[in-house]
Amino acid sequence: MKLQPKSRLVMIGDSITDTGRARPIGEGRGEALGKGYVSLVDSLLGTFYPSCDIRVTNVGTSGNTVRNLKERWQTDVVDLKPDWLSIMIGINDVWRQFDQPTYTEKHVYIAEYEQTLRELVAEVQPTLKGLVLMTPFYIEPNRDDPMRAAMDRYGRVVEQIASDTGAVFVDTQKAFDRVLEHFYPATLAWDRVHPGMTGHMVLARAFLDGIGFDWSN
Repeated sequence: MKLQPKSRLVMIGDSITDTGRARPIGEGRGEALGKGYVSLVDSLLGTFYPSCDIRVTNVGTSGNTVRNLKERWQTDVVDLKPDWLSIMIGINDVWRQFDQPTYTEKHVYIAEYEQTLRELVAEVQPTLKGLVLMTPFYIEPNRDDPMRAAMDRYGRVVEQIASDTGAVFVDTQKAFDRVLEHFYPATLAWDRVHPGMTGHMVLARAFLDGIGFDWSN
């Protein structure tokens, strides 16, 4: 596994990462890590790699776009001094263009998305042992659906940044597409964005596969 023993893994993102995590910093007992993929990652790491003592921290915040990440980057990433950092952002950057089309001041178009994400990565990567970049996703199998098509374009930006920087790339859309061969989208998420526990397990598995998790360990 790429994640070294006694590492601190900070996971940042929007509501999909947040899932009701503790404030101001999501870590500790009970549901401090939230009720989603971050908690599953923590539980699976503890179960399969109990001697590694990985410290997982959740700093996802509902409603965030990459702009919001930039605003809180110092306190929620840099000041926490992570060894490994996982970023999954972009759903709201795309979604606001569709569910609030007249509120253009909330729209984060793809050029700003790419520039901001690149800047954030460049600022923190020299201090990290490892970086994971996860794509945004839309739980919709029809690639011609306008929001799915837009989400795919933002996902390709994440893939390019990961390629350019040597980060671990996690294609969450591909992970969902595999499951969507068998499930109707609303089975996984009523709004095609906020998944239930099966969807969060899809995300946890994709993340762990990305870091070389050994499921037979």
